[in-house]
Amino acid sequence: MYKNFIGGEWIVTDEYQENRNPANYDDILGLFPDSRPEDVNQAMEVAFTSYELWRKTNLSERAACLYRVADWLDTHAPRIAEDITREEGKIYREALQEVKRSAEHFRFYASLGYLGGGHTYPANESQLTLYSMREPLGVVAVITPWNFPLSIPARKIAAALTAGNAVVFKPASETPLTAVHLTRAIEESGIPPGVFNLVIGRGSRIGDVIVSHHRVHGVTFTGSTEAGFHIQRSVSPTCRTQLELGGKNAVVVMDDADLDQAVNLVVKGGYNLTGQACTGTSRVLVQESVYQSFLDRLIYATSNLHVGDGRKDGTDVGPLISAAQLHSVIDYIHIGIEEGLPLLFGGTIMDQGDYQKGFYVLPAVFAPVNRKSRLFQEEIFGPVLAVTPFATLEEAIDLTNDSSYGLVAAIFTQQLKAAHLFADRVQAGMIKINRTTTGLAMNAPFGGWKHSSTATFREEGIEALEFFTREKTVFMGWDL
Repeated sequence: MYKNFIGGEWIVTDEYQENRNPANYDDILGLFPDSRPEDVNQAMEVAFTSYELWRKTNLSERAACLYRVADWLDTHAPRIAEDITREEGKIYREALQEVKRSAEHFRFYASLGYLGGGHTYPANESQLTLYSMREPLGVVAVITPWNFPLSIPARKIAAALTAGNAVVFKPASETPLTAVHLTRAIEESGIPPGVFNLVIGRGSRIGDVIVSHHRVHGVTFTGSTEAGFHIQRSVSPTCRTQLELGGKNAVVVMDDADLDQAVNLVVKGGYNLTGQACTGTSRVLVQESVYQSFLDRLIYATSNLHVGDGRKDGTDVGPLISAAQLHSVIDYIHIGIEEGLPLLFGGTIMDQGDYQKGFYVLPAVFAPVNRKSRLFQEEIFGPVLAVTPFATLEEAIDLTNDSSYGLVAAIFTQQLKAAHLFADRVQAGMIKINRTTTGLAMNAPFGGWKHSSTATFREEGIEALEFFTREKTVFMGWDL
C-alpha cells in the first residue's frame, strides 16, 4: 500500500485504488491513494509554509539537491524502468531511456539556476540605478499525463525547484508508481520537507481543487486539450498557467525524399509508445509520384512490427494504457471503416494467447484518407496512421495546416527551398526536417500553437524558467 508524500512524510489516506499492468491485468502493482480534497488542502498549506525557506536557499545548495536527485535516478534506473514498463506499457528500452533523460533534466536545470537573472537598464536621471530581478512564483501545481510518467514531471519539477518554488505534484492516476520513485529521489536529495509534495488521485476528484486553490500561483499541465481548456477556465485570474495539450501531427514526404528513411521514421513516430504521444505522427502526406512506393514500404514495415509485453525481448509495440484507451482507438478504426476509408493493414484487437490479458491492438494503416475524415482531423492517441496523397508542396502545407492543432510537423526532402518554405508557412510550434515528429531537445523551447497549447509559456530550455519566475523592477536611488 502506497501513500501520499506531504511535509516530508508518507501520509496514509482513507481510500485506495488498484493499479494494474496493461500488458497483463492480473499483475497488480499495488494500492495507491484515491486522495480527497482534504489531502490537497494539507499539501497546499504545507507547500505555502515551506516556500519561503526554499526561496531563500542559495543557488548552490538548490543545485546540489537537484544533482542528488539525478544521481538517485541513475542509480535506480533499471528498477524504475521495469516499473514504468509494468505500469505504462512502453517497451523496456524506451523506459530506460526515459529514466536517463529525466536524470539529465535535473542536472540541466541545476546548472541553469545560475542564469535566470534580471537586467539593468539606462536610467533617465542621475544617481539612480534601474534594474529588474526575477523571483519564484510561490506554490506551483504540477499535473502530468501517463504517457511519459517520469520525464514530463522531471522537466517541470526540476525547473520549478531550481527557480525556488514549492511544488504540489499530482501525477496521472494510471502511473502513480513512477511518481513514487521520483518522490523517493527527491526525499533523499536533501530538499527541505514541504517544498515538494505528492498527492495521488483521480483528476475528476481532486483536479479542480488543485487548480483553483487559493495557495496556487502557477499551474503547469500536460494532457488533453479538453482538460487543459477546463483548467484555463478554472484557475484564478492571478494564477499563471502553462498548458501543453494535444496534437495531430503531420509528416510530409516529398518525391525527392529518401523513402526508406522516411518510412523508418514515420513508423517510429507513429507506433513508438503505441501511438500514445502528443508529438506522435498521425497524418502522413505523400507526394503522388511516390505515393504507392511509400505506401508499400510502410505496410511492409508495419506488418513486421512485433506487438507484445514491453519487458520481453523483440517487442516493438506494447499495449495501450487501459481498456478505455483500447476501446477509444477501436472506435476510431470503426469510424474510418464507416467513412469508407480503406483499412490496408491492422486495426484489430489482439486478445488471444499471450495477448488475452492485455490491451493490445494491431497497428493500423488507412489510405487514402481525405481531409474531411475524422481520422484526419481528430487526435486518436493510438497506433493508427492516416495516409493522404498530395500533388504540390503548396497543397501539402495547406493540408498540414488544416487542423485545429499545431504541435509538431515534419517534412522529408532534399530541397533546401522546400524545407525553408515548410518551416516558414506551417502553423506549428515545432518543425522537423528529415526527422521524426517525436523527440525534444532539453536546451530548446518546446510548445504548440492553436489547440495544442495556450501559447503562454514554453517548456524546456532556459525559457522554461520564465514561467516559474516573475519579474520585479527596482528603482534604486542613491542620492541620499
